Amino acid sequence: MSEQHQAEEGVPAVVLDYLPRGRADDDRPQHRKQPIAYALGVEEFRLFEVTLEEDVSLTITDRFDADRSSDVVASVREVDFEDLSGAAQSELEHAIRAVVESDEERFVNFYNDAQPITLRLHQLNLLPGIGKKLRNNILEQRKRKPYESFEDLEERVSGLHKPKEVLVERVQEELREDDLKYRTFVRVEEQQQ
Repeated sequence: MSEQHQAEEGVPAVVLDYLPRGRADDDRPQHRKQPIAYALGVEEFRLFEVTLEEDVSLTITDRFDADRSSDVVASVREVDFEDLSGAAQSELEHAIRAVVESDEERFVNFYNDAQPITLRLHQLNLLPGIGKKLRNNILEQRKRKPYESFEDLEERVSGLHKPKEVLVERVQEELREDDLKYRTFVRVEEQQQ
């Protein structure tokens, strides 16, 4: 995924790390380096390295549009987890949690809308700690009434502790692991042959 990628217009993102003097491994003279930011796409949890316009300054947790039509962005490319700076990798869990908390309805609806993937595998089983018994309990409770919040989920489903954290953990796994067969939250660009 490390090849140059032009992000679509209107790609909301959150800053994971800001490097005002560019990357350390950039061999260009210091005065020629532009500031960069590592960012997490809010909608599809894609990771970006964004070269910023010269007079732009961002801080960790700032939200901005990571697209080239923005007056903040000079260029953008999609990157893999291992391409992030150490600080961006450290910040990732907090950023994912903030996205999930700020759009609780969207993520609670995952529990309301999750479907079978195959005859033997359900989307809910992709979540850490959710086996057959807990999955069936979640499905049984949602038949009675859709879940309204993470708190509602935790109260109604015996054995499901911290449903928000379970989603955060799964998103992290999808971002870190290249060889996952199924992805629910992270959109992956198709590799061109």
